Amino acid sequence: MGNHFTCMAKKEARDNHGSRSKRMGRSQRKLLAEEELLHRQALSMALQQHQLSQRFDGSMSRRIGSTSSRRRNLSDPFSNGKQVPDFLENIKLKKFVLVHGEGFGAWCWYKTIASLEEAGLVPIAIDLTGSGIDLADTNSVTTLTEYSKPLISYLENLPEDEQVILVGHSGGGACVSYALEHFPKKISKAIFLCATMVSDGQRPFDVFAEELGSAERFMQESQFLIYGNGTDKPPTAFMFEKQQMKGLYFNQSPTKDVALAMVSMRPIPLGPIMEKLSLSPEKYGTGRRFFIQTLDDRALSPDVQEKLVRENPPERVFKIKGSDHCPFFSKPQSLHKMLLEIAQIP
Repeated sequence: MGNHFTCMAKKEARDNHGSRSKRMGRSQRKLLAEEELLHRQALSMALQQHQLSQRFDGSMSRRIGSTSSRRRNLSDPFSNGKQVPDFLENIKLKKFVLVHGEGFGAWCWYKTIASLEEAGLVPIAIDLTGSGIDLADTNSVTTLTEYSKPLISYLENLPEDEQVILVGHSGGGACVSYALEHFPKKISKAIFLCATMVSDGQRPFDVFAEELGSAERFMQESQFLIYGNGTDKPPTAFMFEKQQMKGLYFNQSPTKDVALAMVSMRPIPLGPIMEKLSLSPEKYGTGRRFFIQTLDDRALSPDVQEKLVRENPPERVFKIKGSDHCPFFSKPQSLHKMLLEIAQIP
């Protein structure tokens, strides 16, 4: 009899363990399916810009996918409902304005948008002029003012008593600096994500000189130049070949995200990155700047990033190990945590 009950107990334990394993398996499969759906939605949004079969109002990016029904991972520190209100109390400003880098669009922030929304925050991703799903011809964008217009328009329409946290990636850092100069009181914090945090009188292109060579030589010899007004006129934009883009920007990014980028990247207007910025200590100099370094970056090497923060010191510097030039793809969780950490700084 004793042996019978022992065997029954062991069998029940195995059955219970099997049931838990099945439940965990189903849960994990559902999470993966939901992540796959989100990515497909992002890819679909990106493909629309090539078809240009629909017209969009303004240049503000549409949100990619819906995160309201997505389950949080059990390891997510925000998965406990009781933790969210306490955490949000430490963040006075809930609105993050995400500014993409050269060639990218608002689509590149889709993971960051989802994670910030899940944390109870308000992310807003903007397409700069001639980028993402903005319908302007890249070749017609000749100045930083024109390139930054969607961002500037957003800040202009922001109520006087409201502030935002700006996040600029790569070449988008120049747009953040430009915005800091013109709207210092509307920007609580400016976060430069492996970005062109230039000094007064410097061109965004100068930051990439180590990879691309001098501006003068690039304009004369580069094979990536685009002559939108004819070959007898100065070049208007440039775009790397796909293999070069993969090596420079996405050396640690997931394959699916690289595929998304390959059908979404657009030419980079030359005018804005060749323009020298005029930044004053009275406006730009009063802004609170933070820099996030990416330590496996081939587009903007760690040495160049160190030089940027040394020559134009921000309030604090953060580092993401193992990230390529696109941490929103290669290290989304690390980026998410750093954004929240910066947001909580008094």
